[in-house]
Parts: sequence; structure tokens; C-alpha cells
Amino acid sequence: MRNLLLMLGILVAVAGVGSPAAAQNYPWCALYSAGGGGGENCGFSTREQCDAAVSGIGGFCQLNNLYVPSGGAYAARHRAR
Repeated sequence: MRNLLLMLGILVAVAGVGSPAAAQNYPWCALYSAGGGGGENCGFSTREQCDAAVSGIGGFCQLNNLYVPSGGAYAARHRAR
């Protein structure tokens, strides 16, 4: 029984050593309007994705004011404007 607990403890310790999770950062937010107290989901890469998410359930899309481009095509395309 002690060996089993020791092995379990080692397994838990090894599993917890991995790299920390990084937060996702996307440029579009869906703001849901459910009776004035709707939620917010800032997990959309394009306006089309966001529009599809609020379609039929109420709400609207807006640019995420906390979005910081990490580089790549999206950042280059919107920096040039």
C-alpha cells in the first residue's frame, strides 16, 4: 500500500512539472444580450466567426480592446492600415 501511494505521489509530481498554460488572445469579442445581463466571449479570430456565434441568439460583435497581436499575418495586415 505504501508503494502504491509513493507511486501515485511521484506520478502527481511529474504531471505538475509541465509548462504553464498561456492565455489565448483573440481580436473579436461576442457580447450576448440575454435580458441585459449577457456574457462575453473574446475567443474569435475573425468577425465572421463572431457573427456566426451571436446569430439567432442575440448580441453583437466588437473588437477586443485588450488584443495584442503576437506577430504573423494578422498583425502585419492590420498594422499597415
